[in-house]
Amino acid sequence: MRDAITQPQPAETGFAAEALAAKPISHWKLAWWRLRRDKVTLVAAVLLVLIILAALLAPVISPHDPNLASYNGNIVNRIAPIGAPEHLLGTDEQGRDMLSRLLWGGRMTLLAGVLPVFVASVLGSLLGITAGFIGGRLNMLLMRFNDMFYAFPFILLAIAISGALGPGLNNTLIALSLVFTPPIARVAESVTTSVRSMDFVESARASGSGDLAIIRYHIVSNVVGPIIVYASTLVGVSIIAAAGLSFLGLGVSPPSAEWGIMLNTLRQSIYIDPWVPALPGMMIFLTSMSFNLVSDGMRDALDVRL
Repeated sequence: MRDAITQPQPAETGFAAEALAAKPISHWKLAWWRLRRDKVTLVAAVLLVLIILAALLAPVISPHDPNLASYNGNIVNRIAPIGAPEHLLGTDEQGRDMLSRLLWGGRMTLLAGVLPVFVASVLGSLLGITAGFIGGRLNMLLMRFNDMFYAFPFILLAIAISGALGPGLNNTLIALSLVFTPPIARVAESVTTSVRSMDFVESARASGSGDLAIIRYHIVSNVVGPIIVYASTLVGVSIIAAAGLSFLGLGVSPPSAEWGIMLNTLRQSIYIDPWVPALPGMMIFLTSMSFNLVSDGMRDALDVRL
């Protein structure tokens, strides 16, 4: 018995040690601990980082000018197959290097996927927090106006706005930002309404804290988590929507390198070599799927019920 009592125990490390020592663990630290143990999310995050780095480093690593045709009047160099000399991923219908166009196209596609969601997150959060915190008639007025956008499928609404504004990257960003603002505003309003009636908010108000201080320290800190998780799910949708608008001629215009417009210009070449035209579609699929898997992992990691 004495030996069992005096025998030294192995030291606990990491998260288990903090739990045994009864140290307070923040919600974000616990979420990071869960996220590190999700292998699917980590693989998707690594793939996503590689895609983003390749797009950012396109001016350095692209072997050719993405808009310069290389056939020089020789029609044989058009739709060159994958593995062709000097063209690792072949060439498009005008003899332009596919690898270079995929790298440069990733820059524009990622911009059209991330920037509208970021703008919509800011606008939707401001609208939802204002409506949820003030409540009453203002909440009803803002949310009923917000609900009008739900009467149309988001892709049809994006097509209508892009058609009214005209083709171009800037108009695509505006259209997608307007389309994604209402659902984010709904999430922010729902969380704000539930947090506003909690005891710690009432205690802060009773202690003399003003509305701005309550919103800053209590409302925003509880809203930012759900907004980040929900917004991350919209990035993949935004990438597909931006590529779809470009494919329909309402987004980026030729000869700019963008995955959606590349699908449009290569669609007739699928009967000659199906692998080269499939490359932009594969990149759209991998990127959007990576964003979706990372967002699912973030949602599970931030779920307090787990």
